[in-house]
Amino acid sequence: MKRQILLLGDPRLYESCDRVDNHASVAGVAEDMFDTIRAFRRQHGWGRAIAAPQIGARVRLVCMDIGERIALLNPEIEFPDGKRVLVWDDCMSFPELLVKVKRFRRCHVRYRDLDWQPQEMAFEGDLSELIQHEVDHLDGILTIQRAVDDRSIILRSQRDYV
Repeated sequence: MKRQILLLGDPRLYESCDRVDNHASVAGVAEDMFDTIRAFRRQHGWGRAIAAPQIGARVRLVCMDIGERIALLNPEIEFPDGKRVLVWDDCMSFPELLVKVKRFRRCHVRYRDLDWQPQEMAFEGDLSELIQHEVDHLDGILTIQRAVDDRSIILRSQRDYV
């Protein structure tokens, strides 16, 4: 079931999430998150991932739809080489804004899947940026808090002018 996405200004977006201890308790939340991604993508033409707090669920769960559906429970992220890149980041919680941030070029993520099996994945480039963005949501951090300076938040419609 598609859920309402919390928008910028909602205080729940700034709360840290609780670890998932019972994977069965979040299976329905994960399905709702995948439905929400698809509905958002149909409406806006973009969107690949969402974190549970964006639909009001305070659990450490990220769902990605990147050609395959991946649910990451309790993701833990590491940065193997420390190299950073500047990117224009977007967010389903403020779809009309872009924010210039520095993100790690590569990351390694350990998590549990929906069958509670331990998993590991390495991400690079835009997928590394994406998972960092979503894990930030789990800690109550929005990309606007990571803007590189006070001129690094623009309207999506103004992207061609910067």
